[in-house]
Amino acid sequence: MNKVILMGRLTRDPEIRYSAGENGTAVARYTLAVDRRFRRDSDATADFISCVAFGKSAEFAERYFHQGIKIALTGRIQTGSYTNRDGQKVYTTDVIVEEQEFAESKAASQGYNAEMARQPAPAPNPNPRAAAPMPVPGQAAAGDGFMNIPDGIDEELPFN
Repeated sequence: MNKVILMGRLTRDPEIRYSAGENGTAVARYTLAVDRRFRRDSDATADFISCVAFGKSAEFAERYFHQGIKIALTGRIQTGSYTNRDGQKVYTTDVIVEEQEFAESKAASQGYNAEMARQPAPAPNPNPRAAAPMPVPGQAAAGDGFMNIPDGIDEELPFN
């Protein structure tokens, strides 16, 4: 099985081309910076993954994706090779995009891009998998970031 699931930020705007022919198909290429979960002191904190989308997915990327936006995608790894102008064989590895979607709200993305413009280098997120708790209508969030649990709910829980 060849299945890839990635979440990261675009390093630059997607590069869009159209295939030759009467019904030219859109082809979008972009690079995704994916944070490493664990790192050593001297290693990089992200991997830069080359992604290729075709057809409607490429048109979607052209219209809505831009540098810094956080996306999630599924696809497959495809390897290939070609001979460059110097006669040397070059090997390639790309993720062929099958599905792609936004991984954060537009406001969060714009906030991230504004913050990046003010900082010379990005600060790594110590726990990128941690999610903020979801607010519950009618309940105020506690100062520690956790939701208040109403009294007497213990009897309703399926586990004790």
